[in-house]
Amino acid sequence: MKTFEEKWTAWLDDQLSGRELSEFEASLPDKAAAQAEKAGAKKLGELLKRELSARPVKNEEFFNHQLREKIVRESGEQSRERARRGPTSSWWTIPRLLWAGTGSLAVFLVCMVLVMRQERPPEESQYLTQILNARVDPVVSPNATVSIFEVKQDHATVLWTEGLQSLPADYAAK
Repeated sequence: MKTFEEKWTAWLDDQLSGRELSEFEASLPDKAAAQAEKAGAKKLGELLKRELSARPVKNEEFFNHQLREKIVRESGEQSRERARRGPTSSWWTIPRLLWAGTGSLAVFLVCMVLVMRQERPPEESQYLTQILNARVDPVVSPNATVSIFEVKQDHATVLWTEGLQSLPADYAAK
């Protein structure tokens, strides 16, 4: 079943007929006012069709040419607008980057000097010893070799022995 709005639209478009038309016209409270509104709607529809219809383009190339001209004009206005504003530059230009890098390096060096001044040179460890009498008795171990590696900066001494069966009695470490 159609709603009143659907019947009203069909009546304005003259699509109702027969029994449906007579029932709808009987349901209208003021038929004369409805007829006047129908006539006004038809006049408005004709006016819109006449005034808002698309004009046929006779020369397609001319139409395309006009569109291209308009695009060029609009893009030209935009480029002139950019030219008036001046060249856009980012904040990070090459000279600014160089100055920022130099400044960062200077701050780093200052911090490093301050930290290095506060750090005291380490004292000699109580565990640091010096190996004395590093010799092997050839009678006890004929093929034995002893090598001593001392690294001052790491405060370490390495005693490397090969082929030693036992430590000699006169071996001493102080």
